[in-house]
Amino acid sequence: MDSTRRPILFVSYPESGLLNPLLVLAAELSRRGVADLHFATDDNRRAEVAALQVDTPVEFVPLGPVVPEMSAVTWDDETYAEVTQRSRFKAHRAVIRHTFSPEARIEKYRALEAAVEEIRPALMVVESMCSYGYELAITKGIPFVLGVPFMPSNVLTSHVPFAKSYTGPDFPVPHSGLPHPMSLAQRIANRVFKFRTLGMFLTRELRERAARDQRIRDELGIAEEAGGFMSRVEHAEMVLCYSVPELDYPFPAPPHLRLVGTMVPPLPQAPDDGGLSAWLDERDSVVYMGFGTITRLTAEQVRALLEVVRRLGERGTHVLWKLPAEQQHLLPPVAELPANLRVEAWLPSQLDVLAHPHVRLFFTHAGGNGFHEGLHFGTPLVVRPLWVDCDDQAVRGRDLGVSLTLDRPETIDVDDVLDKLTRVLDDPSFRDRAELSGKLLREAGGRERAAELLLALPALTATGAGR
Repeated sequence: MDSTRRPILFVSYPESGLLNPLLVLAAELSRRGVADLHFATDDNRRAEVAALQVDTPVEFVPLGPVVPEMSAVTWDDETYAEVTQRSRFKAHRAVIRHTFSPEARIEKYRALEAAVEEIRPALMVVESMCSYGYELAITKGIPFVLGVPFMPSNVLTSHVPFAKSYTGPDFPVPHSGLPHPMSLAQRIANRVFKFRTLGMFLTRELRERAARDQRIRDELGIAEEAGGFMSRVEHAEMVLCYSVPELDYPFPAPPHLRLVGTMVPPLPQAPDDGGLSAWLDERDSVVYMGFGTITRLTAEQVRALLEVVRRLGERGTHVLWKLPAEQQHLLPPVAELPANLRVEAWLPSQLDVLAHPHVRLFFTHAGGNGFHEGLHFGTPLVVRPLWVDCDDQAVRGRDLGVSLTLDRPETIDVDDVLDKLTRVLDDPSFRDRAELSGKLLREAGGRERAAELLLALPALTATGAGR
């Protein structure tokens, strides 16, 4: 490699919750004048990558169309129901069954491999769920940083017994939604969760998939050491997590884990927001209701939420609801909507909304990004957990005193929702603790600290040239 060139290649799945933090980091490097930036993801994200350039360009690397097995937004309603059911283990099992598709990554791996041969990156920055990204980096011996948009324990805790784990045997297994410390019954449930996960891979269906997976790995030339849940952690130059220790349960962290807080771009992110900021300025108390890009509400759930909005209006509280366009047919005519409600299919910037001082509460599904973004601005939460990691964030938020979780999230019981919303709105302790969490997240340094850590790695310094 030319010692004057040190290209950086970002790699991510196209889902917003996984992609967005890396977009922020790539834009920060452009802002600092870093040359030779490249971003590899699915074709549908070309526009977002093209918009990253601040000073130096960020070249888009297309990896082909979205693969349905890898993208939750493309799943049919039956699959969606399976992965979002309230049995945490059954939902966890369904996610594995629907995403463990050995053939799905073949074309992605080959497209990325071709890009790597052309770009010859000095460093790759790979989102933690993007297996073909870190498998290729390990196979080719390319230094890489693992980007983690979840709690740090999510990638440091084994899902099965007997495997290496950076947390202890009684630490909550990811997707279990269990607290720490646990009661005896909870410890038993935690271990059963791990054994049931192991048992899944002993079934004929998954054993056959694992055999196909190994054949494909051999055909692609993936190195043996790239296999295993912890390979992405053990081979990374740095594990870059967008959280802080105080939001997770305590455990001894590996030395190359760096927690930098929420990845937030310079604000306002969208100054021209179609009058949304002015609307917020004119209302003293606003609940922002947004359940991410994956949530699919039913007609009954929409009616329940509209009744919640009406009752909030009786206490002078307004609601901003981000409801995707494809679900807005479930709403009544505009004239019949509550007067205290504003519905938007898309927000120019969710971060600008959460940063507004009149937004008193974030009603959310508690995905990794949304959970941290709300707290970054000192906004307490009410959580309707959707799936997998959402239950883990929900229980930590409850234990920290920054949020409450619905008792019956699958039905959206009006009285249950109103109880949680009004308790968080009326009890100042929730905001006090959320503001403390926000202070910790901001002090961690965010995108600026992440960029500094990245640029200080040997692969990007003179001593690391030619690796």
